[in-house]
Amino acid sequence: MNLLQKTVEEISGKLESKAMEEAKEHLNNLLKPRGSFGRLEDLIVQLAGIQGTPKPQIRKKAVVMMCADNGVYAEGFHSYPQEITKFIAELSGDDGIIGSSVFARATGAQMVAVDVGVICDLQNKNIINKKVRYGTDNIAQGPAMTREEAIKAVEAGIEVTSDLIANGVDLIAVGEAGICNTTTSAAMLACFTGLEPVKVVGMGAGLDEKGLQQKIQVVEKALAVNKPDKNDPLEVLAKVGGLEIAGMVGCFLGCAAKRVPVVIDGFISGVAALTAVKIAPESKSFLFPSHVSAEQGAKIVLDVLGLKPYLTLDMRLGEGTGALMAFPIFDVALRINNEMGTFDDLKNNG
Repeated sequence: MNLLQKTVEEISGKLESKAMEEAKEHLNNLLKPRGSFGRLEDLIVQLAGIQGTPKPQIRKKAVVMMCADNGVYAEGFHSYPQEITKFIAELSGDDGIIGSSVFARATGAQMVAVDVGVICDLQNKNIINKKVRYGTDNIAQGPAMTREEAIKAVEAGIEVTSDLIANGVDLIAVGEAGICNTTTSAAMLACFTGLEPVKVVGMGAGLDEKGLQQKIQVVEKALAVNKPDKNDPLEVLAKVGGLEIAGMVGCFLGCAAKRVPVVIDGFISGVAALTAVKIAPESKSFLFPSHVSAEQGAKIVLDVLGLKPYLTLDMRLGEGTGALMAFPIFDVALRINNEMGTFDDLKNNG
């Protein structure tokens, strides 16, 4: 049995109902009108069900940024050179200067970068090396990778999250770095939903109208050439996806198997979460949205997952930055649950 199969078999989406009911009762007794904290209360109750206690806690947070390059770059519609993936990865880490590193420091999270398929070897010794291959092939010409390579990349994500959880991390944000990965994500989403590419392809890192039209045509061609089966998520991933997306799929599955809450970042992370849910439907119980990005397909993928974003900031960087913006929401929600007074306190002080 391979690691992916074993992980999927370990996932149980059943949350602890007793802990959830006790959490609801406690929230209703706080010094406030019932339900007045809205979705913060829903978040607490979901965490209670995941952790099996009406007083859940988050002690250690991390963001995982999966890094890989995409062969569809050869189609030429991109806004930035492919070397950007390398630079982003090498400038990452807890002391890094990329957006994700800064956001991680600001929210008290560990910043973890993983190389699952960058086109060159990386110099930053802090990067976790899980390279499956040096970039994918061009999805406009054929499959991005083999099914075996897709599984290996998924398993890399499972391994990374399992190691973090074993070291005490109990909340994980999942992001990525990889030029052209809004193209592969759009191809996957179009396949899964049956929507025309024009409905899900967006501007990415800042295309003009001409570049956008070319990108739409590339996604149309990729789907026509590869004909992925929408009912086989691993086939969709292998044929029109990317190694960083596969790595993120593994992160979502790994967290679900270990019963650890995991936060979706933007469009690309959302497509990875959707793929994870298609592989293991019960993994949805452990998913938390963060924001809805400015990318066209972002709202669509959240709607398909049945999740409502906490934030709308028109962000579209990736790297897990949007997911990290949600971490303070968790912090505040847990403080409300654990520190706020109750109506019983009024009686005792009366």
